[in-house]
Amino acid sequence: MQTLNRLMVYALQLLPKRLVKPFAMRYIAGERLPDAIRVLGDLNAKNMMGTVDVLGENVSTKEESLQAMKACEDVLAAIEKHHLQSSLSIKLTQLGLKLDPEFCHENIKSLLTVARSHGTFVRIDMEDSSTTTATLKLYEKLRSEGFENVGIVIQAYLRRSEEDLQRVIGRAPNVRLVKGVYVEPETIAFKDKEEIRLNYRKLLRILLEAKCYVGMATHDDVLLQSAHQYIREMKLQKSDYEFQMLYGVRVKRRDQIVAEGHRMRIYVPFGASWYSYSMRRFQENPQIARYVLRAILSRNS
Repeated sequence: MQTLNRLMVYALQLLPKRLVKPFAMRYIAGERLPDAIRVLGDLNAKNMMGTVDVLGENVSTKEESLQAMKACEDVLAAIEKHHLQSSLSIKLTQLGLKLDPEFCHENIKSLLTVARSHGTFVRIDMEDSSTTTATLKLYEKLRSEGFENVGIVIQAYLRRSEEDLQRVIGRAPNVRLVKGVYVEPETIAFKDKEEIRLNYRKLLRILLEAKCYVGMATHDDVLLQSAHQYIREMKLQKSDYEFQMLYGVRVKRRDQIVAEGHRMRIYVPFGASWYSYSMRRFQENPQIARYVLRAILSRNS
């Protein structure tokens, strides 16, 4: 089955983008900021928060980084202007991490300063393992510089993540806990589904027992069940945590969690770089890739 799923994703990558786009857009707000603002408004009306991601990573020039900075600043201004319940999610390689770490640091400081003036929180997303150490170092530096409106992501499938968590937990971090989506070698990442689940649960318990605010980002029913169990066991208040899901994924389950009275934040990506994001999501969830491929083939048969 895994081989078939990989073939489905590979087949999607061979198709023209114009065929893939209508289906990919079910999981992306659109290509422009007004699209994201519209989606955030709809989510807020349904008692859900958002976090906006300007799609793109691994830029090749500082000029591209500065363009991404401007796009992020526009998001922050729009969140305030439209009175939206939303944070901003950023990727460091989009803001110059691999070009010049100090240039990236100055970019993030500037962005956090703007966000603080708007009363908005910024989440530093985690990328592939080549950037993990640099991302954590920059996060720690920003916290030591007095920025409290910034959070981090921990990926449960990385073998190093428990050690990374222990490294930052003294700062009472605001953590988004995810399984992880990038393809990594077995030497540094768990590959077995149950191993990843086990580590996710372990890391989640560590965070909750340390009284850290956690964004429990998962669509996995097994992990959602564990999260509910921890909430009951630890007698957590609704303000101590939140659930997080991706836009367009498991909408009925998402709505059920909200109806039960829990906080829910939806990851809302937008931008011209929709294709690479979509392919990574399809790799993460080949069942969606299979559905999309079948739908495209039946539409064009």
